[in-house]
Amino acid sequence: MNKKYVTFILAVVISTAYIIKTPVSVTTLSKLGARGQEVTNIQTRLKSWGYYKGNVDGIYGQNTANAVKEFQRRNGLTPDGIAGPNTLTKIGLPTKNPTTSRDTDIDVLARIINGEARGETYTGQVAVGAVVLNRVRHPSFPNSISGVVYQPGAFTAIDDGQVNAAMTESAKKAAKDALNGWDPTSGAIYYYNPKTATNQWIRSRPVVTTIGRHTFCK
Repeated sequence: MNKKYVTFILAVVISTAYIIKTPVSVTTLSKLGARGQEVTNIQTRLKSWGYYKGNVDGIYGQNTANAVKEFQRRNGLTPDGIAGPNTLTKIGLPTKNPTTSRDTDIDVLARIINGEARGETYTGQVAVGAVVLNRVRHPSFPNSISGVVYQPGAFTAIDDGQVNAAMTESAKKAAKDALNGWDPTSGAIYYYNPKTATNQWIRSRPVVTTIGRHTFCK
């Protein structure tokens, strides 16, 4: 065999082995000093929910980090000010993990169902999920599941931390059924427990139906 050809083959093999062993670089997380569209998206979401007060400029400064920390504290995450995969998922933004947007929607919807309707019948759990989705489609509310769920003051489970309770299988299944189109509320965008609700405005809304302990209205 030609000596030059053998030398060429050996060089290819060595180069290939080197490439395979070369560590793959880790994607940089959004944190202090980061810039770009992801930072803009984080600022936009947190500003709409009242966590971020600064300009939406795509620059991850101290104000952005503080807003992320506050969001993390309120939602059962480690308040490190870094928008890693878990934080991005809670905010409702894509992560670098191999998960689809539908997976994220199911997780966020299941968590609010679990937090708000864990003791309800299965139909009652689906109904809470349906209200969230009806709000997404309604012009008066944010146009994403995470936007609706984390809108300040929208759900008691966010305020009291029940959104972070141990997940039940029925909540996950109810989220999927709601996303697949089951709406036991016939289009309701509000609900309340008449035994505990103190807000007179919610009691003035037109009632659609009652399922378990919740009254659903428009």
